[in-house]
Amino acid sequence: MADKRNDDDGPQGEPDGRLDGKVVLVAGATRGAGRAMAVELGRAGAVVYATGRTTRERRSEVNRPETIEETAELIDRAGGTGIAVLTDHLDPEQVRALVDRIDRDHGRLDVLVNDTWGGEAYIDFDTKMWDIDLAKGLRMLRLGVDSHLITSHCALPLLIRRPGGLVVEITDGTAESNEEYRNSLFFDVTKNVPIRMAYGLGKELEEYGCTAVSLTPGFLRSEQMLDTFGVTEANWRDGAKVSPHFVIAESPTFIGRAVTALATDPDVARWNGRSLSSGQLARVYGFTDTDGSRPDAWRYISEVAIGGKDAPVEEYR
Repeated sequence: MADKRNDDDGPQGEPDGRLDGKVVLVAGATRGAGRAMAVELGRAGAVVYATGRTTRERRSEVNRPETIEETAELIDRAGGTGIAVLTDHLDPEQVRALVDRIDRDHGRLDVLVNDTWGGEAYIDFDTKMWDIDLAKGLRMLRLGVDSHLITSHCALPLLIRRPGGLVVEITDGTAESNEEYRNSLFFDVTKNVPIRMAYGLGKELEEYGCTAVSLTPGFLRSEQMLDTFGVTEANWRDGAKVSPHFVIAESPTFIGRAVTALATDPDVARWNGRSLSSGQLARVYGFTDTDGSRPDAWRYISEVAIGGKDAPVEEYR
């Protein structure tokens, strides 16, 4: 595929801005989008606190091998400062201790990325709400909603000390795409809440000169998704043999570059309260995915995967 970089793009399609001296908390940085966002924010020079529940000594209920220590090491290698902190974001005391540590060590918090999740195992698509195991449904809500609320409640008093702070609520789907029912009530509610949180936080943060947005990746090639499709990042296109729509998949680096573009934009307040996607921001800021393309997954899903349009994937990359 041809490289679609603009001349103004940074190396390999990276955002050009810097975050030297800035302090970032990526809540839920163990793997996938969270890890990639932590690494790319570090690449821009930030000090990044990477939190999660899986360390080299213990695994969370997700039961995957990726660890927060590995994420911190990747941040360091990228040129930032990575600090791994074991944190269960459903425990307010642990989150308060984390924020107190950031305050003691740096006295500031410039960017909060709320990426806590881990509820994939509890999703029951195409099942009536009353037939879903209630404990599983409520656990999903705890992981994807309560954790975001607890983290924002504890961290925002530090973030609002300085104008220019940014809160990024990570979810699955844009406000527009989530107008359609997500075929599981607990999942639908869980993934709509961060969108509404960003809208409400935008209202409350505005007077402090701070900004809140919600942000979604497209069809994300996380470690877990690659395993599900039986491919690696090197041969990911073979996943189209399992599902033809895998051709629109994007690497986690893409949303990492999206959040970095936001964090380094002096006019980021123009997005306050809005629902954004990685593909949308790539068109505005000019960054690319690792292959030089700009996948616009949500437009592809709407027009091709759902709408049935007969169009080559190149129109959406």
